[in-house]
Amino acid sequence: MNGKILIQAFVLIVMSVAVFPQNTEYRPDTKPDTFELERISRDLDSLLNDWYVRLAFINRPADTTLTEIPEFTDSVYRERIRKINSVITLPYNNIIRNHIHVYTDRKSEVLRAVLGLADYYFPIIENIFDSYGLPSELKYMAVIESALNPNAVSRAGATGLWQFLASTGRMYGLTINSLVDERRDPVKSTHAAARYMKDMYDIFKDWVLVIAAYNCGPGNVSKAIARSGNKKDYWEIYYRLPRETRGYIPQFVAAAYALNYYKEHNISPLTVNIPLATDTIIVHKDIHLSQISEVMNIPFGELRALNPQYRTGLIPGSSKPQSLTLPVSRLSDFINLADSIRSFRADYYLGKNAVTVNPVYSSNAPSNISGKTKIYYTVKDGDNLGYIAEWYRVRLSDLRYWNDIYTNTIRVGQRLAVFVDPDKTDFFMKINSMTFAEKQALSGKSVTTNAATLKEPETDGDFIIHTVRPGDTIWDIVKKYEGVSVTEVLSLNNISDPSRIQAGQKLKFRKRS
Repeated sequence: MNGKILIQAFVLIVMSVAVFPQNTEYRPDTKPDTFELERISRDLDSLLNDWYVRLAFINRPADTTLTEIPEFTDSVYRERIRKINSVITLPYNNIIRNHIHVYTDRKSEVLRAVLGLADYYFPIIENIFDSYGLPSELKYMAVIESALNPNAVSRAGATGLWQFLASTGRMYGLTINSLVDERRDPVKSTHAAARYMKDMYDIFKDWVLVIAAYNCGPGNVSKAIARSGNKKDYWEIYYRLPRETRGYIPQFVAAAYALNYYKEHNISPLTVNIPLATDTIIVHKDIHLSQISEVMNIPFGELRALNPQYRTGLIPGSSKPQSLTLPVSRLSDFINLADSIRSFRADYYLGKNAVTVNPVYSSNAPSNISGKTKIYYTVKDGDNLGYIAEWYRVRLSDLRYWNDIYTNTIRVGQRLAVFVDPDKTDFFMKINSMTFAEKQALSGKSVTTNAATLKEPETDGDFIIHTVRPGDTIWDIVKKYEGVSVTEVLSLNNISDPSRIQAGQKLKFRKRS
């Protein structure tokens, strides 16, 4: 729960930052904490380790002109901030001005790199947030958290664009082990962040409190609310929050300002040549990024930058289908050369690394099962994970976590571990022998039969016809078919919003020889 609340609060703060009310004790002339400014500088500096950014700085043309960094009055800053399109009311004061100066003056060179990377990462974030109904301006939070560096790691071990702790990442379905760290995957981590934000808002019902909780944890926010006499206005609990959290909103406002008004400060984006047109393909066998690099003549650094989740460069597709991101222009080359790539120096690249490494923490011992009773459920025809979670009144993410399940796919006869309250063990034990109708009645649902959910994929000439099952996502479906990309499926089936596929829907896939 703590990790879950951490990322949602962070992103949702963007949605409703309140204006500093005049009746609070907040002193707008107070200088920002030195630690806060140093942390921002350190986070921005870490971005210089990005492969594309290093290459951009090396190849940039020499600039012999000395560009003056302008200073503006408070009235100018205030008016510009007022004009930023945002569903959040953005405040202004001297603290925010000092944070603006960090981005536009002290670290202007690194802001140039952030601006260059934004062309690649912001569309990814915006599309995902839009599918969850989240405001697009929440994207600025990734600037605060990681400076758009998917390999950023804090001193506490928080990692990736959204700075997930390991426990939080696993709670939201991200794989984290010695070979794969999906906190560094821009797409998967942003999906996790979006779900996290929505869950956080369900708890606090206030975007500003959500943001505060993202920074310091929901426990600290709840304590501040309790100590203030159950007041739930951020600015009324302001001085009961940790000092760093008090500077969090100013950091967000400053980042939003800097990315909207950098031109007025004579700052231009660094030309960071990340291929904007990329696509993801699922691989079902082990393969190393070095093999791809050498056979296809793609710089290894570029492949690592596009696939930062693979810690050693090995993609362990044999143990679980994995995604590979490539420039669209090279996707067909990879499909045609896949066998040659895997066989290239296979003993060297795959020999000793082929064994899948287990996660650091056992997925069978989550932190929230203390005092619970472990029982088992045997999967029957027509079941899916969503149904089972509802029947046992547990979260879907917990059910996956307890059983090392990374998708929505389960098989008939599979035994699933479930942890329940001891005083309700007898009741939950009966579920295993109930009919499907009886189990659905537990959650107030009637039974609907869908024969398509029990059929194998059909074929039609050069195409495979897949019938969407309850709980399926495009991502899960594509994993079942070798050499198929998400973009190809969406295009072939005229799907503009992948989150809106429905059970029973027919999807076409091209057959692969």
